[in-house]
Amino acid sequence: MAGIRLSGLNSGMDTESIISQLVSAKKVSVNSIKKSQIKLSWKVDAWKSMNSKIYNLYTGTIDKMRWDTAYEKKKSEISDSSLMDITAGANAVDGTQTVSVESLARAGYMTGAKLKSAGGDVLENTKVTDIPGVEAGKTISINGQEITIGENMTMKELASEIASKGKVNASFDATQDRFFISAKLTGAKNDFTLGGDEETLKALGLVDGSNPTGEDGFGAVRQTGSNAVMYLNGAKFESDTNAISVNGSTYTLKAVSEKNSDGTLKEASITTANDYSEIYSTIKNFLTKYNELAKEMDKMYNADSSKGYDPLLSEEKEALTDSEVSDWEKKIKDSLLRKDSQLGTVINTMTTAMASSININGKDMFLADFGIATLGYFNSEENERHMYHIDGDADDANTSAKTDKLKAMIASDPETVKSFFTQLANKVYNDMTANMERVEGFKSKYKVYNDKQMENELNGYKTKITDAEAKLADYEDKWYAKFGAMESALGKLSSKQTAVSALLGGMG
Repeated sequence: MAGIRLSGLNSGMDTESIISQLVSAKKVSVNSIKKSQIKLSWKVDAWKSMNSKIYNLYTGTIDKMRWDTAYEKKKSEISDSSLMDITAGANAVDGTQTVSVESLARAGYMTGAKLKSAGGDVLENTKVTDIPGVEAGKTISINGQEITIGENMTMKELASEIASKGKVNASFDATQDRFFISAKLTGAKNDFTLGGDEETLKALGLVDGSNPTGEDGFGAVRQTGSNAVMYLNGAKFESDTNAISVNGSTYTLKAVSEKNSDGTLKEASITTANDYSEIYSTIKNFLTKYNELAKEMDKMYNADSSKGYDPLLSEEKEALTDSEVSDWEKKIKDSLLRKDSQLGTVINTMTTAMASSININGKDMFLADFGIATLGYFNSEENERHMYHIDGDADDANTSAKTDKLKAMIASDPETVKSFFTQLANKVYNDMTANMERVEGFKSKYKVYNDKQMENELNGYKTKITDAEAKLADYEDKWYAKFGAMESALGKLSSKQTAVSALLGGMG
């Protein structure tokens, strides 16, 4: 555009307003491109969010449902729950077993003896050399790492050195006048060792039984790290933590078994069996996750039209309140995937796969054979027609009164249940995989929409806007040039008229 513009000086016309009106028609076209760019960027964001939800269902819930392990759930119950918690693995042996706990895993721990300094009280910032019997230059060690007592080293600094070099927890409690040291992990192999100058360790109260002040009950106490020991069916199992894994099951120990009169450990009984309620929960969770996505996809696909609504530019937003702007934009964003063909394809892929028949021992079976079905077109809300309901589900008001066929099938024929749902999940998974294949120039792998194509379109808008704004500027400059030329001509004419008038006045 041109530099400083002085308009209307000779003609008296408001050329700024005239040119603004002439340019405004052209500016509408530029703004239209900008609004299209904004709307497409919103659509890209909407698709990213939707694709993420589809992908999460695909790689999470559906993928897990494809494998036998999803339906091989076991439950173990113990006669004395104070001893341990049990998480049964798929390989847990059905029936009854015996168990006892000999010891729990402990972390190595040192409660230092109560100390006194030469001045009486011991503070964090008290010098270590103020403790009677401690001399600068002496060394102690933690896990083989030496620490030299410095002339000005404080109790807090010594605790910090012990912690960092020994890779343990260590602190000095100025309220109790004691050091506290503990291993970071339980078990004998994770215990710590203190060494170095024996007299210095005793003076600092870091030797088991040491008691520098001589006060009753204030000596040092050392607890060594030890392992957990459990007997399962008479076999011994040991661990440096209180969680012991045996054949896929985890036994989290909480207490030591009481002893019988002959000194042997009292045994508790463990009963293990198929956990039908967990298998039911697995299938219900799958359907819940599927329903959530199905409802959201239908809601986006069936959204109300936002015809007549376009994104607002900055100058348009200034004329509205924040609430009005928010409502306006929500109207557009809610409809971005309305009747979108790619979304429609995903919906069709998933609903068709879920409605497929699965052959079990020569018989075609459907979800309905397990008491699972949609409510039907006329009995469902508009965006809930692809959602599945389980007969007898206490959490579902639509079907809670019906007979729970799924639970009965799990209890009576768990193998058929496993076979059907693994095959169904594989069917849904494979069909979704085909829908997420990479298409050169259009979409990336694991995308159900044309992300590459939309990215190219967005970049194209940047070029369109730059070109359109350049043309608009040229158009505006052209009119300023024309009006400028007119003003210049009028100025020259005015000068001539003034000269003629002066000449004629002089002749009078």
